[in-house]
Amino acid sequence: MSTVGNTSDAAATSAAPSARAAAGRPGASEAEDRFLKLLVAQLKNQDPLNPMDNAQITSQMAQISTVSGIDKLNTTLQSMAASFSADQSLQATAMIGRSVLAPGSGLELQNGTAAGGVELPRAADQVALSIRDGSGQGVHEVDLGPQPAGVLGFQWDGVTDSGASAVPGSYSFAVEAVQGGKKIVATALALGLVSGVTQGKDGVALKVNGMGSVALSDVKQVM
Repeated sequence: MSTVGNTSDAAATSAAPSARAAAGRPGASEAEDRFLKLLVAQLKNQDPLNPMDNAQITSQMAQISTVSGIDKLNTTLQSMAASFSADQSLQATAMIGRSVLAPGSGLELQNGTAAGGVELPRAADQVALSIRDGSGQGVHEVDLGPQPAGVLGFQWDGVTDSGASAVPGSYSFAVEAVQGGKKIVATALALGLVSGVTQGKDGVALKVNGMGSVALSDVKQVM
């Protein structure tokens, strides 16, 4: 028997990589100094009979201004990205000790209950689940009926199609959804407890029991 309902260690960002990157390229002020030295050298050594005109000087000044502006913009964007990443890490730490739904097909039957979820890209006329044991054998079919688009959660009480109680442990499930007689892509969502947070090159990730590392962007719902 099943029920269904509609549902609506953070790592601090290090400044070392940015510092090394900055040390490996000239800053805006250094580029401006080099430009001014070259411009002064050009003016000193120009042909008196064919001197640089104002248009040439103005053009070169505009070029260095553009380079300087881009450098400052890059610095600002790097700062904003670092700040955003730090904010994400802080937000993610609030999830430690809470359960989340993320893409996956695992079900853990404990104390007579197992929970999971389904994500539908659009409304479906019919949604059905097939629960399987560790060997891949089907133990229970669940008819969730018509469902709206979005994330929905479900619970299984561990009772099999034969009426017996399933042995506690790891199970899996598959989902099928139909709209207007045509199958639609539905995503199975596993439920897991967040035990930690990591910050990597790909962004913030959660350590979820039974699921491993889950990108923060893959979390569909926090329970």
